[in-house]
Amino acid sequence: MIAAFLKKLTTTLRMIKFEHTLFALPFAFLGAVLAANGSPEWWQILWITAAMAGARSAAMTFNRIVDRDIDAANPRTANRELPSGKLSVGFAWPFFFVSVGLFFLASYSLNWLTFALSPVALISILGYSYAKRFTAFAHLLLGWALAISPTAAWIAVRGTIDSEIPLLLSLFVLMWTAGFDILYACQDYEFDKKTGLRSIPARFGVKNSLRISRLFHAQAFLVLLLLYFVTQLGWLALAGVLAVAVLMIYQHTLVKPDDLSKMNAAFFTTNAFVSVILFLTFGGAVFVAKL
Repeated sequence: MIAAFLKKLTTTLRMIKFEHTLFALPFAFLGAVLAANGSPEWWQILWITAAMAGARSAAMTFNRIVDRDIDAANPRTANRELPSGKLSVGFAWPFFFVSVGLFFLASYSLNWLTFALSPVALISILGYSYAKRFTAFAHLLLGWALAISPTAAWIAVRGTIDSEIPLLLSLFVLMWTAGFDILYACQDYEFDKKTGLRSIPARFGVKNSLRISRLFHAQAFLVLLLLYFVTQLGWLALAGVLAVAVLMIYQHTLVKPDDLSKMNAAFFTTNAFVSVILFLTFGGAVFVAKL
């Protein structure tokens, strides 16, 4: 029984791409540290983590449910947990509702504003799943969904938005996410064109999409640089800005219009480092400044 439970748990974590939590959770923690100008209260960290876990699990599960027929038709995604039958829709829906419940409970436990805004956040992260059926700019909607986390964490700690800092951090996350999602979508260029799904690669072609992705990441860098000047966090934060710039440049050297074979390295490896580096450098700089 224990072995069966662990196997199902592992399969569920694969369905929601648990390892991708590294993309968003460090930004939420960074938003909380900046808001607290140091370490938030332990219970705030606990409920912020719970809210992120609930929101992300709900969003990924909902996406897998509504996209299961599309995933089944796409050779790249046909082996995902729902189209392959490793998990059933009858299991996925209850898991989704439990995740939503956890998200609302955590939001309620933080403060009244996080709870009041929680439906807006939930609609945003669930709505992305339908975006590619209607607009080529679904990548920006995904960016918006991830960009909610640092500002939401700021509100969770302070109960208000009283600074441009969380908004700049969220804008960076939006542009950075949209840029790497365009890269990732290049893999499905042929499939999206054939099935009528909308994406920037399907609309503008792979070569032009790589240019658009670079433009988004250049904008993300400028926003990050502005965040550094606004926070005035010194050399450690500047080191984070420069490290992220190097990673984004390196990412674009790996992907070429006629060679997408290194996409996994560009997408998963480099992007997982970005959020962690910024959390360690900007967050660490907060504590250095206090000393």
